[in-house]
Amino acid sequence: MVIYFSGTGNSLAIARKIAEATNDQVIPLMEAVKLDLSGEARIGLVYPSYDFAPPPAVQKLLPKLRVNLQAYIFVVIDCGAQVGISSWFARHVFKQMGAKVAFCDKIRVPDSAGIAYKRNPNKQIWKFTKYASRLERIIDDIKNNRSAIHYGGWSLLGWISINTSFGQKMIKAFKPAANPDKCIGCGTCARVCPVENITMQEREGAKPIAVTGDNCTTCLACVHFCPHQAMQLGKTSVEKSWQYHHPEISLKDMIRK
Repeated sequence: MVIYFSGTGNSLAIARKIAEATNDQVIPLMEAVKLDLSGEARIGLVYPSYDFAPPPAVQKLLPKLRVNLQAYIFVVIDCGAQVGISSWFARHVFKQMGAKVAFCDKIRVPDSAGIAYKRNPNKQIWKFTKYASRLERIIDDIKNNRSAIHYGGWSLLGWISINTSFGQKMIKAFKPAANPDKCIGCGTCARVCPVENITMQEREGAKPIAVTGDNCTTCLACVHFCPHQAMQLGKTSVEKSWQYHHPEISLKDMIRK
């Protein structure tokens, strides 16, 4: 079983590649927590690092997994550059369950949150080529149930992100909101939001508008997949040329089933 959390498809694409090599099933974390995985001999997690820590949704859901304590467990973190505490977090959670993570590693991918820092993720596509051999090595290690902990240590910046007001401030800073002049109420953002944090609200004399709730996990799926570029960060609009998703992943792949 390969479990993933993904906003723009990076983690999903990696999870699929691993599952293809290991002949495993791919499932989103939001669905995996509903299942009894105690019969699984191999359990993998693939998710991104946001501001040196796991996405809030991963922090919340990972401890709810019901797994085989004797399973071969692996964790792969995709990130723009640094994993921070993201790998350590999973190791810590599984240790509390009585299980052990056998393998941890990271792979660099285009940074979909780079739009907040004036960095176009589409100009980071070179990372796929540069780190292709690394991903092949990671997949080979997992396929052969090898044990190795890379980038699995504790991180001060990650700890600060999770345990202080810094993390909440970053969530508020990244929280998307619909531009009322651009939103046509198509509902795409609500369908791709992995935590069901967006609803369509009726408004008098106009089409419905997307409204974001208080459970944002800052994956920015709504921003990158909005067909009308209506979702913005603060007062900053995102142009179409800056919208990003993994080239092997389509909108259909990201819509919640």
